[in-house]
Amino acid sequence: MVNPPSRQQILRLYGSTLRAARSFSSYNFRSYFVRRTRENFRNIQTEQDSGKLSQAYNEAVKELAVLRRSAMVNQLYGGWRLVVEEQSGVRERGEN
Repeated sequence: MVNPPSRQQILRLYGSTLRAARSFSSYNFRSYFVRRTRENFRNIQTEQDSGKLSQAYNEAVKELAVLRRSAMVNQLYGGWRLVVEEQSGVRERGEN
């Protein structure tokens, strides 16, 4: 019998995953991973079987590691901000 993760562990993982998702410099990646994180954790929240809950939690931990690495690479090679993003404090091309 596998011990399911506690509510506090799940919430801590959710917060860490959202933080990693929000650290993408690219708007499209950032919005996709925030949306995907919320969806995945809604599914975890509704899970009743302790075995499936543990499996989903372990999968989310692995995805968090991949997400952190991907966000770091995205920050290294980030491009210009898109029109849909808030532009305050961002230099535009051609400004001195």
